[in-house]
Amino acid sequence: MNKINRKLWKYHGGLHLEEHKSISTGQQSALLPLPKRLTIPMQQHIGEAAHPIVDVGDKVLKGEMIAEASGKVSAPIHAPTSGTIVEIAALPVPHPSELNVLTIVLESDGQDQWCERYPIENYRHASSEQLRERIHDAGIVGLGGAGFPSYIKLNPGQHFAIETLILNGAECEPYITCDDQLMRERPEAILNGARIMRHALHAKRCIIAIEDNKPDAFSALNNALSQSGQNDIELVMVPTLYPTGGERQLIKVLTGKEPPSQGRTLDIGIICHNVATAAAVADAIIDGTPLISRIVTITGEAISTPQNIIAPVGAPIEELLDFAGRESGVNTQLIMGGPMMGVSLSNTNLPIVKTSNCFLLQPAEPTKPESPCIRCGECARVCPAELLPQQLYWHSRAKEFEKVQEYNLFDCIECGCCSWVCPSNIPLVHYYRFAKTEVWAQEREKEGANIARRRHEFRLERQEKVEREKAERMRKKKAMLKDKEGAKDDTAKKAAIQAAMDRAKAKREANQVDSTISASDSQPKSEL
Repeated sequence: MNKINRKLWKYHGGLHLEEHKSISTGQQSALLPLPKRLTIPMQQHIGEAAHPIVDVGDKVLKGEMIAEASGKVSAPIHAPTSGTIVEIAALPVPHPSELNVLTIVLESDGQDQWCERYPIENYRHASSEQLRERIHDAGIVGLGGAGFPSYIKLNPGQHFAIETLILNGAECEPYITCDDQLMRERPEAILNGARIMRHALHAKRCIIAIEDNKPDAFSALNNALSQSGQNDIELVMVPTLYPTGGERQLIKVLTGKEPPSQGRTLDIGIICHNVATAAAVADAIIDGTPLISRIVTITGEAISTPQNIIAPVGAPIEELLDFAGRESGVNTQLIMGGPMMGVSLSNTNLPIVKTSNCFLLQPAEPTKPESPCIRCGECARVCPAELLPQQLYWHSRAKEFEKVQEYNLFDCIECGCCSWVCPSNIPLVHYYRFAKTEVWAQEREKEGANIARRRHEFRLERQEKVEREKAERMRKKKAMLKDKEGAKDDTAKKAAIQAAMDRAKAKREANQVDSTISASDSQPKSEL
């Protein structure tokens, strides 16, 4: 066994929850039959939406780029299969608001024909910049969270030395098993991705953390590591406790370190990625395959055969539900994600995206009525971020947004532990999300006002500069005219003086001639 007996730490709070995981891991991941149409949103990650580079009527091949990144924090998007672009329009996406987002609709030709791919033969001979560029071009985003473009997290900059790369295989939320299944089925890809990312980061060590309720996943990774003949990656089993899969909580468990409040893990020399992200990196570098599909857990009490499904990005959620055996005639609630941090969706005719890890279909339950807070303190006892949820709740409810920030609102990871234990059924996380949204809106408004102020000040400064330059030009012009007039006056004066001198000289010369003549006339004439 390559298990590392690393010292482990504990974080504050957390919950032991019913797992409901074994119901979806009893069989191999199934391949979803290729849908006739794929609906591919341009906004599938944090940052700027991708920009389409195809038109309606274009024929594309599987893996071909159909949308390019539109900014630094953005990722390109590729065709999940071969076919024809039939529509580019604003369509609803899997989000609680079901907002419309610019979307490319691809009609499959059924051939699933690949475009040409360009793998890197030996990643060890590639520079960090080359690896990051390929990862960026493959459209890889974080597959365990909000979908931050992965190439950015692989570029810490010159001012940060990375000590440790952590691959998160904890998958602590109930019901979700897509990472567990991936670790069982593709351990070599995860290990290769870990090595590639470590090489790109120049990290001194790499740790893969797995909760101890996943012995099969640990064994698969351990066997693959032994067969590789390398002992360059630590496999660490961590205690099963929700939310150990949270980035800060996992770092604390493995290293005893904690990133500063509202700081980054870079500040303590650590980078975290998800195990599924590592497998996608291996696919991009070793096989030249972009991120066009993923494993999705379809589970819940209203699913007859809970399982993990390999599905292309853009596949309709309802086709995955039907494939897993959605029970008919039952009033259900669809949750995207897990029961703790997931969000409810009212429409099953929406596409999966790169960050879709689980869809949980449960019989609908009546909403429990909210009661007044009884100040029991249970929320503070279980909070893994060591916050004061009760105070955050009061100030969020009162819209005292300055106060709520004093209680470190943005350190809240929205894990839902506080809401889970609240005897008054207060949806605490909803209040925190509301407060965060309002604070962000105020900051945007303030930034907009600051931008307007700076623009106004710049306009005034520019006008003053124009006036100063105009005044300076007028001054120079006047000085020039004055100099010219002065020069004219000097010339005229000199000419007048010269004329006077010439007249005086002429007069003297005339007087001399007159004097000579007079003298000649006064002399006696000689006698003949």
